[in-house]
Amino acid sequence: MARFISLFRPRPLLALVSKSKPTLSKMSMDSRAQQVFAAAVEAVRPDTVVRQSIRRKDDSVIINGQEFPLRHNLHLVGFGKAVLGMAAEAERIMGDHLVKGIISVPHGIQQTLKQHGKDHLLLKENSRIKVMEGAKHNLPDTDAQEAAERIKQLASELTEKDLLLVLISGGGSALLPAPIPPILLHEKLELTRKLAAAGATIQELNTVRRALSFLKGGGLARHAYPAQVVALVLSDVIGDPLDLIASGPTVCGEVRPEEVLSVLGQYKLLDSLPASVKHVLGKPNPQWTDKAEHVFNAVIGSNSIALKCAGLRARELGFLPVVLSPGVCGDVKSVSKLYGHLARFACSQEEPSPEIVTEMLKLGPEVGVQTWDLHRTMKVLGEGRTEGWGDTCLLAGGEPTVELTGKGRGGRNQELALRVGLELRDLQLPPNGPVFLSGGTDGQDGPTEAAGAITDAGLYEEAQAQGLDIDNFLNDNDSYTFFSRLSAGQHLLVPGLTCTNVMDVHMLLIPSNANIVR
Repeated sequence: MARFISLFRPRPLLALVSKSKPTLSKMSMDSRAQQVFAAAVEAVRPDTVVRQSIRRKDDSVIINGQEFPLRHNLHLVGFGKAVLGMAAEAERIMGDHLVKGIISVPHGIQQTLKQHGKDHLLLKENSRIKVMEGAKHNLPDTDAQEAAERIKQLASELTEKDLLLVLISGGGSALLPAPIPPILLHEKLELTRKLAAAGATIQELNTVRRALSFLKGGGLARHAYPAQVVALVLSDVIGDPLDLIASGPTVCGEVRPEEVLSVLGQYKLLDSLPASVKHVLGKPNPQWTDKAEHVFNAVIGSNSIALKCAGLRARELGFLPVVLSPGVCGDVKSVSKLYGHLARFACSQEEPSPEIVTEMLKLGPEVGVQTWDLHRTMKVLGEGRTEGWGDTCLLAGGEPTVELTGKGRGGRNQELALRVGLELRDLQLPPNGPVFLSGGTDGQDGPTEAAGAITDAGLYEEAQAQGLDIDNFLNDNDSYTFFSRLSAGQHLLVPGLTCTNVMDVHMLLIPSNANIVR
């Protein structure tokens, strides 16, 4: 059985949280929310997580107690949005034993890093790692396909004396397209587009991708056999399931055609499947359980780690941090209702009505929040309300979905923030009322320059005063245009290039003097 471990060293992360103590009375709720979000992103930087996970000991490398010998036998491959920074740090640590490397990274990332002054995330001029850029607009293309072929070739040439370090981060699926013949790249891409547009989850998308790829679903490790494979993973999937992150290129597992067909049937795509896809799904799945012993997988960064560090920063800023769940999913409409109910529950000056509690317990499982997590969170919020603990920072993470009904610009974080703003409508305005933030840790929410947005109870009236019809923007999935026009874009969350990706961070700041009635 392949080995898997989640790496997290609490002590180093403490150092990531700024030790400065700004005067809280001079900071707005929005500013404090942005600082908490920044701490979450800082905790999962690509160079930081690699540095924490790798320790050199003479001519060997130790990863969570597992020692691997280095005898000028190290080869490196990688794919994902954060992989360039991961590779640069890995080469700094083990470059003296590196023979060759190939990484597949987003188109234009090297130039972008230079422009943003992030040279520490770039490879040195004499690097032995070849960088191949592709996947424009986060979609598989021929450049990414060529990189995948080169990675497959490198892995196939290794022997039992070699060590293959595999670096994986969010966006890895699009940067490692290797469709099984006779499937063509554009056929696989079109099928993925249809699934995403229909509202398929990342788990469902990856289930289909793994079944149609040479390298996903354990294919990369299979090609590298009999070499020792060590994979370091920045997780962008809820629950950190290794078989789904970048579609599991180093994780053996049976791809059951009935599971794939079930997903395709759920979104009514079976009748439009290309003949090539039907042909591949009808072939037997290769078995390679013996090769799994040569694979060591380690999650070195995740949404849970980001939320933990966000909580540390929130405490420094005067909040009591409460983590609801790192697994929020489901439609943003339902997610926004849950956050609205939580806000009213926390802001109620009297015992909240049973109807609110019942509705939250109903919504929770629909959006990936376990019932016991809701009970625990309500207990903390209730005690904070009755005992006057002070301001509270409710944190959550995950990756909700948006069902596309229009052709506007936006993303799940901006649409979620917009919908939560409507849910908060009957509460007080800041600083006496709650503030909600939703942001993608990769810094890009959909095809926009924003990571998300920040909203509060005044959103509806603010939009009305500026002649913006919220319903029209929501119907057209045009949340970015809405927030760009609202108060000159002041509500947009634009952190710039983050160089990482561990899904989204949701945050509800609740002041101690909050009240439902304005």
